[in-house]
Amino acid sequence: MVEDEKLAQMIADACLEEKAFDVLILDVRELTVIADYFVLASGRNAIQVKSIVENVEKKLLADDIKLLRREGQQQGLWAVLDYNAVLLHVFRQQEREHYNLENLWADARQVPLENSIL
Repeated sequence: MVEDEKLAQMIADACLEEKAFDVLILDVRELTVIADYFVLASGRNAIQVKSIVENVEKKLLADDIKLLRREGQQQGLWAVLDYNAVLLHVFRQQEREHYNLENLWADARQVPLENSIL
């Protein structure tokens, strides 16, 4: 079983492989019971949002990490992937600015990205 923070890093790396930008990991363990970590990522358009989501699912499934639930993604404006302790939020830039989760969860500790593809 993969440690939750390592899982968040794996998700962030899979997002970066698809050229996601503004990738951020938030430690929300002290703030909510719905997850321990949020990974936020942005895509430039609907096609990129979908490709980010597909790459994350493919990479994690290859490591036998199964997705619990997926929401959104139909129009490619946003998607949420639920990996139990880690939730991935992928937005098109306009939707990310609108929902402004960084501000909503401003009290969360930001986890530095490791092994990130630059």
